[in-house]
This record gives sequence, structure tokens and C-alpha cells, in this order.
Amino acid sequence: MVECAALLVDEVFPEQPVRQWVLSFPYPLRFLFASRPAIMGKVLGIVYRCIATHLIKKAGCTRKVGHTGAVTWVQRFGSALNANSHFHMLFLDGVYVDGADGLSARFKWTKAPTSAELTQLTHTLAYRVGRCLERQGLLECDAENSYLAGEALEAEPLDHLSGHCITYRIAVGPHQGRKVFTLQSLPAE
Repeated sequence: MVECAALLVDEVFPEQPVRQWVLSFPYPLRFLFASRPAIMGKVLGIVYRCIATHLIKKAGCTRKVGHTGAVTWVQRFGSALNANSHFHMLFLDGVYVDGADGLSARFKWTKAPTSAELTQLTHTLAYRVGRCLERQGLLECDAENSYLAGEALEAEPLDHLSGHCITYRIAVGPHQGRKVFTLQSLPAE
């Protein structure tokens, strides 16, 4: 993936600053996205619009005159081949602003997000994703918690295997339910 990102930055994107955004999800949503990719597509749209709007507002523009661009990799597995749906997004680190003539555009760079801005953006994303899933009947919220519900809880034949994959557990056999044993190499001294 690093090679693909380097190729995009070096050969495809305009010569402007680029920032990588990575968005991971809690286990229950990873399971939902693994079993229903169309829902993950809707969530990706929400994430893109939130980050793009953040950049446009930070540049002091509106969506009518400010435009940004991004490329997203939907990564479905972690490095241990565990089910871990998450997004790697390369965003231009700023916006293109339409020129007065309507034909030309200039790039307006934006500063790196502050900790407070990232916190606010995270809250906005969580709220909007939750609201989208709730409207589709996949999430139920009460005053303190949110729960996957409705058709999201209907068991599919291989759901127990997917659940073990997400949580790094052995799915079948005499060691079922135990944590997966991993080997790591030590650096040469």
C-alpha cells in the first residue's frame, strides 16, 4: 500500500501537499461492514463529506467555490489477516478555489488539524455514522449506549467464524475461543 500511495503522490496527484487520514471502527461495526459491504460504502461517503467539509471550512471557503480531492483504499484486513475494515484516505491538504473567471483555480493550503479539531471531527463522524445506521434499522440508541439491532443481528451461517477473525480468536478445533498465538522476530543485535 505504501508503494501505491507514493505512486499517487508522485505521479497522479497535482504537486500539492497531501495528508493521509486513517479511520478504523469498533469491533461490532467491523463485523457489520465485513458482512454488508454496501453499508460500508455509505459510511465511506459520510466520512469523505465530513473531512472534505472540514478542509473547505478551514480554508475559509464554501462548498460552492472550494473543492478538494481524495483517494481511498478500503482495507478489509489487518496485518494478522484479521477482519479489520478501515479506510486509508489520501486527501489534498487544502482546497482548490474557483477563480474569478470561473475557469482558473488556485490551491489554498490548510494547516494540519489541531487536537481539538480532530476531536470535533471524530464526534461529528461518530454522530453521522450512528444516525445513518440508526435510520437503516441497524443501530438502536438509548441515552447511554448504542447497540447493533434489527437485521444486523440476524445470524448468517459463517458469522461465528467472522466474529473470531475480528477479535483474534481461534474459531474451530480444540483451542476454539483462545487468543491466536503470534510469532515475532527480534532485531539482530
